[in-house]
Amino acid sequence: MTLPPPTRLFIHYLGRLRDLLARVAASDSDILDRRLHPDMAPLLQQARSAIGFTLRAACPLAGREIVSFSAGATTLSNILQELDATVAYLAALPDAAFDDVGSARVDTTAGFADLALPGPDYYLMYAVPNFFFHYTMVYAIGRQAGVAIGKADFDGYHAYPPGFSFSPG
Repeated sequence: MTLPPPTRLFIHYLGRLRDLLARVAASDSDILDRRLHPDMAPLLQQARSAIGFTLRAACPLAGREIVSFSAGATTLSNILQELDATVAYLAALPDAAFDDVGSARVDTTAGFADLALPGPDYYLMYAVPNFFFHYTMVYAIGRQAGVAIGKADFDGYHAYPPGFSFSPG
């Protein structure tokens, strides 16, 4: 089985992240500073971390230095600019840049741990789960705050009729 280039996965879910951020901000801008738990990062920092993991994954796997489009302050406007610049960068990476992922080795840090992983392990076992961790935190904080988002908003594939609920009754 050959996996599609990482850019395809990340561009799709960065689009979903943009939609989630718009829905959350339209609901109540105070949600942008909320945390799922007091010792966790707030929603906008979770979004920035998710965006950053797409670049931390794609750049070394494409044999490039990791870039960042962080616009400084953690505001919705800055995060959206960072997201758009990241999508444009990822879209410009040619699929052929990922031809050597199988022989790549990526050295990185995870918190305070130093890692040296083969390219496929780095991508599938480290970078993708970390991207989805932070992406899911944005979704969870919005959901916890009462924003009307669901699985269809999360993945862009599911569809449910209006008023559908998994709750009995």
